[in-house]
Amino acid sequence: MTKPLDLTIAAVIPAAGVGKRMQAAIPKQYLTLSDKTILEHSVGRITGHPQVAALWLALDKTDPYFAATPLATMAIERVNGGAERVHSVLQALQQIDAQRYPWVLVHDAARPLIREADITLLISRCLQANQGGILACPVRDTMKRGRVCATGNLVTETVEREQLWHALTPQFFPTMQLRLAIQQALAAGVTITDEASAMEWAGQPVLLVEGQPDNIKITRPADLTLAACFLEQQQLEQPTT
Repeated sequence: MTKPLDLTIAAVIPAAGVGKRMQAAIPKQYLTLSDKTILEHSVGRITGHPQVAALWLALDKTDPYFAATPLATMAIERVNGGAERVHSVLQALQQIDAQRYPWVLVHDAARPLIREADITLLISRCLQANQGGILACPVRDTMKRGRVCATGNLVTETVEREQLWHALTPQFFPTMQLRLAIQQALAAGVTITDEASAMEWAGQPVLLVEGQPDNIKITRPADLTLAACFLEQQQLEQPTT
């Protein structure tokens, strides 16, 4: 991956998880979508963006699958993943020179359908505001809060969906701010579910930038079928030459 040195945006993809909910024999990022692994799609979408200058990929140190993919021959910086996603992201952030790469995109390995236009929109909105932000989709369904009881899950209340958003990735923040926010939150024993949650805890503003709903995260078996449909639609949208 050769990009001009005047591009200053780095990217991180944590890919050390095993994806237990997929009920597959291999980690979900190595399942096949069309003719590529999910990880190949996700990496390709991020490294293919003209504003991304370098990528750090966090892998399980015993990962036996990566070497067999075409990604192994790419100019990608690899780091050992941690116990949780947040630890993998921090491992990568600690390797990134924040002076050379003052901004960083963090993207889920299991979101192979991110559109270039959405990445561009996120970057431009954040740089214009000089604030970090995330891609997100407004909640459209009626939201219920539940509790577990002897007979199953019961509704405890209906939650007002106004101003509720589904958090997506990429998430885009100043590199040093994000690194410090994660380090300090972990030291304080705070549960970090995504990069935005660390920045929120640190008191930093986080922009919500509306993205396309086909930027799904593959978590369960049915998601792979849905992703195949979305991928086919995206390919149909591409102009023919």
